[in-house]
Amino acid sequence: MINRKELIKKYIDFFKLHNHKEIPNVSLIPENDPTVLFTTAGMHPLVPYLLGQKHPQGKRLVNVQRCIRTQDIEEVGDTSHHTFFEMLGNWSLGDYFKKEAIEYSFEFLTKVLKIPIERLAVSIFKGDKDAPKDKESAKTWESLGMKKERIVFLPKKDNWWGPAGQTGPCGPSTEMFYWKSNKIPVPKKFNPNDERWVEIWNDVLMEYNKDKNGKYNLAKQKNIDTGMGVERTISILNGLEDDYLTDSFKPIIERIENLSNRNYNKHKERMRIIADHIKAAVFIISDGVLPSNTEQGYVLRRLIRRSVRYGKEIGIKNFAKKVAEPVFDIYNDYSRLKNNKKKILQELEKEESRFLEKIEQGTKIFEKITINRKKISGKDAFLLYQSYGFPFEMTKELAKEKNIKIDEKSFDQEQKKHQELSRTSTEGKFKSGLADHSEATTKLHTATHLLLAALRKVLKDEEIIQKGSNINPERLRLDFNYPKKLTKEELKKIEGLVNSQIQKSYEVIMEEMSPSEAKKKGALGVFDAKYGEVVSVYTIKNCSKEICAGPHVENISELGHFKIKKEESSSEGVRRIKAILE
Repeated sequence: MINRKELIKKYIDFFKLHNHKEIPNVSLIPENDPTVLFTTAGMHPLVPYLLGQKHPQGKRLVNVQRCIRTQDIEEVGDTSHHTFFEMLGNWSLGDYFKKEAIEYSFEFLTKVLKIPIERLAVSIFKGDKDAPKDKESAKTWESLGMKKERIVFLPKKDNWWGPAGQTGPCGPSTEMFYWKSNKIPVPKKFNPNDERWVEIWNDVLMEYNKDKNGKYNLAKQKNIDTGMGVERTISILNGLEDDYLTDSFKPIIERIENLSNRNYNKHKERMRIIADHIKAAVFIISDGVLPSNTEQGYVLRRLIRRSVRYGKEIGIKNFAKKVAEPVFDIYNDYSRLKNNKKKILQELEKEESRFLEKIEQGTKIFEKITINRKKISGKDAFLLYQSYGFPFEMTKELAKEKNIKIDEKSFDQEQKKHQELSRTSTEGKFKSGLADHSEATTKLHTATHLLLAALRKVLKDEEIIQKGSNINPERLRLDFNYPKKLTKEELKKIEGLVNSQIQKSYEVIMEEMSPSEAKKKGALGVFDAKYGEVVSVYTIKNCSKEICAGPHVENISELGHFKIKKEESSSEGVRRIKAILE
């Protein structure tokens, strides 16, 4: 049996042997990316470098990155979908390309992990009007002994990555598949539609740049970006067809079995959802997010409440913090979990209690709505769901008990209407894409450094640090730790200080140094995080010194006039400022 720690070590060691430098496993909350709520892949923090900025640790990089993907929440419950997962990745930033990337992948799979080539197959981009068929990848795979019957050419929807937004780096990919069934012999021919072929690794071969006219141009810098899911790979290596039986999940499942006094084999779907959602919630809280009704906080709230609902179905309540306990043991290599354990367990308990109260409240409202009635309108059922957080499944349960019918068709219509509004309101978050390093965004990013420095000075609090930021071409948003609302006078002083700094026309100076040197020089950064050997430190004279990887202007005189538009609470103990440049 190989466990998650062994797999991660083998992977990092292999690529270090091939001159890759290990880079940090960064926060789940993206620092310089306004387009997504969470870090969904290891490449997120590397966007500036994929676009050509020089990385302080060189052109060959490797790491394991914690990720959250929320588009699959409804899919969780099967053997392989997860909200939180760990992604192994290696990168070449304008160094080696297709041939070497494929050779490294093949060597790691067959020599290090000792997977027989007979159980492997690959898919390659088949070409279209935008880019030609990827013959080079096919040729490389064949030279390594991959039979032609095990190589398929697939369209863009299957074998192409990006760009993440409307424009930016993108390119074909080659994906590796493993035959997971131990009962049926491996077929000679690879059929990508057969679910027994499981994708285990994806090499993205970034050789194009899509412009605003929709044209795919050959990129000045060609990159390699790969991704291998830890959970799925461990499952395969141990001959399992269920990720929830690996060491990444099994202790959590066993805890749920003990608490519910029920067997996993009879309640697989519910137990998987509870295990997945609680684990994801633990990691999200550890990165500073608290349950709320917006953005990351809303996702967190939804995960906890879904797990509570499924817990109720297997007869457990007040269980969230008990189910969370094994997560700290499984991932004891994450110091953030250990250091924030008390806070994480408190927040889980608090949110579960809140939701149980909501259920009680919703039950009372249900009773009122249904007095002397034999039918509930879709509008009323949706009101219970949307305004009181009362799950539709519970409305159905209560209605069944009282022999009351629900207009499910009109409930679905109300829900679709709400989803459409929701989609429209968040569309802007994804429009600019990962590669939004426009002039406006670059200026606002630099202004964020000035704002943080001004906050620390005006509020006379050196403990103030950035707790999150979201920058798009229209405005900046900075979250910072502070216990109370800022006064109008304080905001005026902060705004004034930023503008007086801009008028001094200081240059923004970037230096590369070790994290310990950066700390000695007084640079701001979260030093409990595992930085690499070299970091970029941006200094604005007499004002700001921060470890950062985002885009910056050369001189702060370029910024224009800074104006604070709004100051509000983001979550408990965290304030939020929105500002613009005029």
